[in-house]
Amino acid sequence: MNDAYAPPFTMTEEITNLVIEIGEQVGVVVTYDALQPNPKLGRESRIKSIHSSLALEQNTLTLDQVADVVNGKTVLEPPQDIREVKNAYEAYERISALDPYSVKNLLLAHKILMEGLVKEAGRFRSGN
Repeated sequence: MNDAYAPPFTMTEEITNLVIEIGEQVGVVVTYDALQPNPKLGRESRIKSIHSSLALEQNTLTLDQVADVVNGKTVLEPPQDIREVKNAYEAYERISALDPYSVKNLLLAHKILMEGLVKEAGRFRSGN
């Protein structure tokens, strides 16, 4: 007595290849979903990064104040410190579109970071 299941189709090489392709595509979708960043976590990390980087440059804003500036709230601190935060956040927002090997993009990044802070934002220095 043979109780083995017999499917209502014949397995072919084409069917096997299609099953393999489907498996590959499912793997791509699962991997892609796993790599999607948490927007809240990314934003918090960016704010911490901006705060620590600017603190090295003598920016006086606290982490909470940096978060407030990024979130568009009013902060009563030196305008230059606030401008540095806004510029740094804008640079972070645009960094993925910049080519790290392009001098033009280097100067654009410099312009974004230094806008309103130095006269030669986005240009090479003309002196010492």
